[in-house]
Amino acid sequence: MVRLPDGGVIPDWSWVIAPDAAIVLAMTDDGRFLCFRQTKYAIDGTVLAPVGGMLEPGEAPLAAAQRELLEETGYEAATWVSLDSHILDPNRGVATMHLFLALGARPVTEPNSDDLEDQELLLLSRIEIEHALREGAFKVLAWSAVVAMALHFLDDHPRAT
Repeated sequence: MVRLPDGGVIPDWSWVIAPDAAIVLAMTDDGRFLCFRQTKYAIDGTVLAPVGGMLEPGEAPLAAAQRELLEETGYEAATWVSLDSHILDPNRGVATMHLFLALGARPVTEPNSDDLEDQELLLLSRIEIEHALREGAFKVLAWSAVVAMALHFLDDHPRAT
């Protein structure tokens, strides 16, 4: 049920409850970007994906982003930039996506991911990730957004790298 500003009620409004998530585009010191080539159940073919996952109950978004980067890739990052938080669907109650850019990413351990999808970790150059974004290779709005926002941040803050 949704109550409208004028007091009206829509009794059968669809509402979806999903956990919030942290999504990370990580960049190494030599300017390469970590992402996965993987399959997803609702997407035909393969897709490029940044690191990401659901927040644990009571977990802060940055802590979740750091945990996901380490679990999925075995990397840690020296510097973290918040690219803000965005509602996935404001009319259906679907999750907040907390977007991050991780700078100075470096491998520290083997990945320990529980992801069920088939995936391959890639290290893409700036040119390669820009091309992938333009060609629609990320195929998920939140993933495309974190890549675009991270690249925009890097353009505006060239000394960050």
